[in-house]
Amino acid sequence: MMRRRTTLLTGCTALVLALGATACGGGPVSAGGGDKALSGQTVTVAGVWSGSEQKNFQKVLDAFAEKTGAKTQFVSTGDNVSTVVGSKIEGGNAPDVVMVPQVGVLQQFAQKGWLKPLSPAAQKTITADYAPVWKKYGSVDGTLYGLYFKAAHKSTVWYSPDALAQAGVKPPKSYDDMLKAGHTVSDSGLAAFAVAGQDGWTLTDWFENVYLSQAGPEKYDALAAHKLKWTDPTVVKALTTLGKLFKDKQLVAGGQKEALNTDFPGSVEKVFGPEPEAGLVYEGDFVAGVAHDQFGKSIGKDADFFPFPAVDGGTAPVVSGGDAAVVLKDAKNAKAGMKLLEYLATPEAAAVWAKAGGFLSPNKKLNLSAYGDDVTRATAKSLVGAGDSVRFDMSDQAPAAFGGTKGTGEWKLLQDFLRDPSDPKGTAAKLEAAAAKAYQG
Repeated sequence: MMRRRTTLLTGCTALVLALGATACGGGPVSAGGGDKALSGQTVTVAGVWSGSEQKNFQKVLDAFAEKTGAKTQFVSTGDNVSTVVGSKIEGGNAPDVVMVPQVGVLQQFAQKGWLKPLSPAAQKTITADYAPVWKKYGSVDGTLYGLYFKAAHKSTVWYSPDALAQAGVKPPKSYDDMLKAGHTVSDSGLAAFAVAGQDGWTLTDWFENVYLSQAGPEKYDALAAHKLKWTDPTVVKALTTLGKLFKDKQLVAGGQKEALNTDFPGSVEKVFGPEPEAGLVYEGDFVAGVAHDQFGKSIGKDADFFPFPAVDGGTAPVVSGGDAAVVLKDAKNAKAGMKLLEYLATPEAAAVWAKAGGFLSPNKKLNLSAYGDDVTRATAKSLVGAGDSVRFDMSDQAPAAFGGTKGTGEWKLLQDFLRDPSDPKGTAAKLEAAAAKAYQG
């Protein structure tokens, strides 16, 4: 996959790790060529990141500044990116670059005429160094606006190696085997899964993995675009499959009621906290960051993962999320903003955050040695190796009213389904009614 440039890239990565991100010049796109061409200019970047994510992205911005002479400023928007950015545009204070966390929001920005198409240099790099699927998700009506800089691997099941060893089970290869292993873990004294039902987005991720594997990528794409109705038999089948897990008190820590009162960090705590209640938790690669940072777990030793297994003989799913960098058309310094995107497209930029941790890059030219541990290398290899079979988080592709709003749409309806999974067909009908309204709007 990366054999053509292994020697060159390994040397570059070693320099990056030893001397800092500016030690390696170039890559296919240079951001000002290292000649301080942007001295005196300030690039403003808006995004949802805060805490450690913001600190680590600042390291990337600092590397860009060192290379080009530009100053950078990051503005944290909170979760409601579109509202914050919209108000800034209306106030004549648009940021130069926005890190957009959802395909649906990127499409919304493009349709409002807010975005500047990517430069030929950025497009050339993305075409050469990324699987075509990432170009597809960054494009609207055939025009490429977004560069996916940070990705998430949402098809990872995390577990306590001690819990599985105590139960005498190994990481399963199929969904049915995973449920059987869960029952064995439960028989040994712990519940199988901690389910974060208080956060509706985690339930959409459960559904998407089951649906992608069971129904296949074509149906997945059609449902994501609402070209297939949520009342389709494939949806009812996936809900039925998920319902069997949700209603099994041996499999869900504390049963449905407790799951609905457990948020995402709480679900990780139930497996990796000081008083474990479950052996496994399904969610994205970012589980590792919580397990390590909050509970001191050594990733690969105290916490490990296996790929979300294939359902009903289908292909094992690879669902992803990600943050796309876009340049705003009305920005005061859009030209320098575009230079930042050209830099973010390089393996050099990705290596800065990869070294810091809590990061995956869809850039296939980033050498896996840039990542700090074997588990992250394994998740990155799985994501990049999936190529065009990767599918972006379905709820992130939907209008926010359906796929991204607390207490409404898909989030709420799947919470209702977790509470009472007895009527998959009825739930599918409610999902279709909510989807139809949101997509029409």
